Amino acid sequence: MQHTRTALSAALGVGLAALLAAGPATATSAAPEAGAGTSGAATAAFTPPKGPSASVSDEQATRAFFEAVRASAMEKYAENPGASAVTVTYDASRAPSFRTQIASSTRIWNSSVSSVQLREGSNADFRYYEGNDRRGSYAYTDGRGNGYIFLDYRQNQTYDSTRVTSHETGHVLGLPDNYSGPCSELMSGGGPGPSCTNAYPNRTEINRVNSMWSYALSAFAKEGADK
Repeated sequence: MQHTRTALSAALGVGLAALLAAGPATATSAAPEAGAGTSGAATAAFTPPKGPSASVSDEQATRAFFEAVRASAMEKYAENPGASAVTVTYDASRAPSFRTQIASSTRIWNSSVSSVQLREGSNADFRYYEGNDRRGSYAYTDGRGNGYIFLDYRQNQTYDSTRVTSHETGHVLGLPDNYSGPCSELMSGGGPGPSCTNAYPNRTEINRVNSMWSYALSAFAKEGADK
């Protein structure tokens, strides 16, 4: 099992790097002030940061969060292979004020993509947290396989809360920020302003998520066939 996970992780890393190279990340990195209380780098803040575009390290942080979630989900998939989609399990118990938005975001993503599905349950691959943070909402990773989504109270009163939640969940599924995009692009986040209420990924974003998770399934199947 360990050999399989190691080889699979290496194969997926190569494919993922090529897929993520198509889009920029535009968020800042900083330590979280609320949420799980861990230390590390926060990435993919919903509101556009001030100053120049973020560096490559922010894209790498977004990628690290996705890879950690994917590795956790694929390890469980390995116990019951054959499903047409990977199931990513989340825990929303630490964000009770946003249960409605999280449920809506889950329905949006599950109805939009086919290679991965979100499900609330135990033994979660990632968690949602809520609280106050001057940077707003963000997806967070400590770079060691641990990550979560933090939902900020004030920001969710200014921006459409389902869009915020769906946007941050997009990072879990592998999508980077693109604040210069139009409202129709979910990962444009707060770039189009508070009047934008679209909480659905566009066709390009859907295809990208399907490609990344389909690649994971294909690499897993190939590893099994080569054993």
